[in-house]
Amino acid sequence: MVLQVMSNQKNFPYVDQQMCVESVSLAKIAQAVKTPFYCYSSAAIEQNYYEYEQAFIEQNALICYAVKANSNVAVLKTLANLGAGMDVVSIGEIKRAIKAGVSPNKIVYSGVAKTKEEIEVALNLNILQFNVESEPELMSISEVATQLNTTAAIALRINPDVEAKTHAKITTGKSENKFGIPISKALAIYKIAASLPGILIQGVDVHIGSQLTDLEPFRETYIKIADLVCKLREEGHNISIIDIGGGLGVDYGDGQSIPSKSDYGQLAKQYLGQLGCRIIVEPGRSMIANAGVLVTSVIYLKKGEDRQFLILDAAMNDFIRPSLYDASHDIFPLNYTRKKKEYYDIVGPVCETGDTFAKKKMLTSCKEGDLLSIMACGAYGAVMSSTYNTRRLIPEVLVKNTLFDVIRERTSYDDLINLDTVPTWC
Repeated sequence: MVLQVMSNQKNFPYVDQQMCVESVSLAKIAQAVKTPFYCYSSAAIEQNYYEYEQAFIEQNALICYAVKANSNVAVLKTLANLGAGMDVVSIGEIKRAIKAGVSPNKIVYSGVAKTKEEIEVALNLNILQFNVESEPELMSISEVATQLNTTAAIALRINPDVEAKTHAKITTGKSENKFGIPISKALAIYKIAASLPGILIQGVDVHIGSQLTDLEPFRETYIKIADLVCKLREEGHNISIIDIGGGLGVDYGDGQSIPSKSDYGQLAKQYLGQLGCRIIVEPGRSMIANAGVLVTSVIYLKKGEDRQFLILDAAMNDFIRPSLYDASHDIFPLNYTRKKKEYYDIVGPVCETGDTFAKKKMLTSCKEGDLLSIMACGAYGAVMSSTYNTRRLIPEVLVKNTLFDVIRERTSYDDLINLDTVPTWC
């Protein structure tokens, strides 16, 4: 019997009271891999990609997955096999994309601090586009392209000064943010770009933030970008690409209504479709978040003065979103029962008060050794993990149908400690 406990848990249903991913019990994976570990569903990743593809099918769109959300090469290859391009913010991410089989002509290079050495690597690969964040970066790209006797295809990233109505730490389109070129200066910077050797202007880029749950900021942005494209064309610039960024939010179980990918695509069509440009979309979180979970064990049940703590073997170094963003994630037991429910503070073993996943969280009664799943951890989970407290990086597992495989091994203590070198004089 399949039980659907929460709507946002559709990718990890209970089958015969056991939480599963596709046709595999998560408890079975836990027995083989040991907790804590991340687990991703290939089917969920593929479904998210198909939904984006359908949402933008009328706009000659290229879906460029934002690698920063989850950069595991197996995840990238899953998307590359579907035809996805990649939005990258470092040479390391470019190398991961290439290893996953992504063609350079489907790679868009974003980021505010591209060095000349990095620009050279990207130019030699002949990537699709540089999303240029500043006038100094534009000058560096021109200089390197001229030295290499080649041409860099560029779009300027425009900062439209739009309030994205999301967390302050993931808002990127306000005037006080470090990203992009102020829209008030865009015409002047495009004019400079047109005068530079080694530069081919082909597009406009915009990205206003992450985890947007309201389409209104997108609408405001698209109106401004459409107006800018018209003005640029009047000045003789051949704008053929509009990169609209990503930013569509996901359901973390907090009751927020999330716009559909279809509505997102229709909004872009409504305000940008008449321009005849190719659309680039850069989804990250909404491509992978709900395709992944963090599976963890209860080490201790600790009774406090006025509360009780579930102390897990997963920690903030494994999954930092709750500590960094005050993010709330659904947490469910792997074994579904109808036992009485209790309130718990759910915490990790790291020596920080901030190592807390949830406070006063209601769960079915738990005991030491129970397995829990922290939901919607596919994005900004493993990719933001660290080795704080000399804790090892945990495994990542990918499931397809009845098969599962470890796609990143748990690091050993020797590998971790041997990264350090002790000077001979010490």
